[in-house]
Amino acid sequence: MPEFDLDSFKKTWQEQPVQPKYDNSEILQMLNRKSRNYIKYIFWISVVEFLFFSVLGLFYFFQEEESDSFRKVLERLGAEEAPEVENNFGHVYLAIKVLSLLITAYFVLKFYQNYRRIKIEENLKGLITRIINFKKTVNAFILISIVLLIAFTFVLTAFIFYTLNSQNIQPTNSNLTIIIVGITVSTLLAVSMIWLYYKLVYGSIIKKLDKNLKQLKEIDSHEN
Repeated sequence: MPEFDLDSFKKTWQEQPVQPKYDNSEILQMLNRKSRNYIKYIFWISVVEFLFFSVLGLFYFFQEEESDSFRKVLERLGAEEAPEVENNFGHVYLAIKVLSLLITAYFVLKFYQNYRRIKIEENLKGLITRIINFKKTVNAFILISIVLLIAFTFVLTAFIFYTLNSQNIQPTNSNLTIIIVGITVSTLLAVSMIWLYYKLVYGSIIKKLDKNLKQLKEIDSHEN
């Protein structure tokens, strides 16, 4: 009986070709399916956001709290009531809210279109292109949300100084400092909260898409 050589057996076993569990076409289908699901998640998140802000906007539309807040700021700076300016501010603020909802609705539609356009049997280069374009759409949505917030802050500040100038009021340095610091801090805090929200909610999904994209590019490089 021949002597059993464990080292020779291990060497022979290691040299045997290992058959891959999945071929590239199967991996492509799995990555395609996962990418579709990630895009679907972002679509439904954006739908919930749109509905939430729509309901919130309708609620505050009947409360007129923006005008009250604007009036309190003017009173603190020593300005008299300015109904016309307050009405104009209310109209501009309403226009910004409507614009924000329209932009959100537009991106909800874009996310849905991205989801619908990705097909399980889509070719590799087409899938890579769609994922890259989708990431650009998400980044644009986040950027525009922040820009709208900054635009509102600019409008609020412009209306305050316009009212003070029209009434020839020179606020004390302390009051002016408090208002400017308050507006700046609240804006920075709001922008930080928006960025953190999108980072946690959208960012986690985008990271998974990035991982898929990396794998797809590796497959593409092996095929070329």
